[in-house]
Amino acid sequence: MKAEDVRAKSADQLKDELTDLRKESFNLRFQKVTGQLENTVRVREVRRDIARVKTILGEKLRQTEDQTEE
Repeated sequence: MKAEDVRAKSADQLKDELTDLRKESFNLRFQKVTGQLENTVRVREVRRDIARVKTILGEKLRQTEDQTEE
């Protein structure tokens, strides 16, 4: 997932995406513990995607707060 793609989404879409990524992260961790994880790189990708979504979501929320104060 690229930052450009994330920035193009609305705040509600980002919240949904964050929920999906957290579910996927849980499932990947569960697979790792049970020894069923085949694509170990995906754990890192999902963790970084979560951070990317949270960062951009925070930026969008701050922008809306700044606009309402004016």
